[in-house]
Amino acid sequence: MAKAPNGPGFRVLLDDVKGIPDQMTCERSKQDINGAYPGAPRVAVGAVVFKESKVLLVLRSKPPAENQWSIPGGCVELGETLQEAAEREILEETGIFIRAGEPVYTFDVIERDDSGRIRFHYVIIDLAADYISGEVKAGDDAADASWVSSKDINTRKVSAATRKLLKECYGFGA
Repeated sequence: MAKAPNGPGFRVLLDDVKGIPDQMTCERSKQDINGAYPGAPRVAVGAVVFKESKVLLVLRSKPPAENQWSIPGGCVELGETLQEAAEREILEETGIFIRAGEPVYTFDVIERDDSGRIRFHYVIIDLAADYISGEVKAGDDAADASWVSSKDINTRKVSAATRKLLKECYGFGA
């Protein structure tokens, strides 16, 4: 029985998950190590971090946003809050310590292959976050990571979702 949400950033707790087939969980199988062809949507987080009027972005090295700059983040692991997942993912991808706050933007990434099968399906929740410490160093599945100014964002191949988030929520970029 699911408990009722308690406002923004709520967590739904399941009292009884017996009988849920494996394909309905967000666990990755050995064949799907890169997240391709999931049995259910995967929940992922990003963290919008600013420092000295620049935003922290990563260059993705893997699909679905391969070779595009985006908000750093990744999949929520079983038992993690959104904030814990964001703090872990940003440290893994960028070497930066943050304090994650509340959700500011939510969107879907659904990508189909040539035969129409769903190759990727992510529900992404981006959180506001405060920079704590650290020097940017790309790690995990980020090919590069850097602080990007509003002026310089136009010189990079930035994902459409990241551009929309930064413009609508922060008035950042063109």
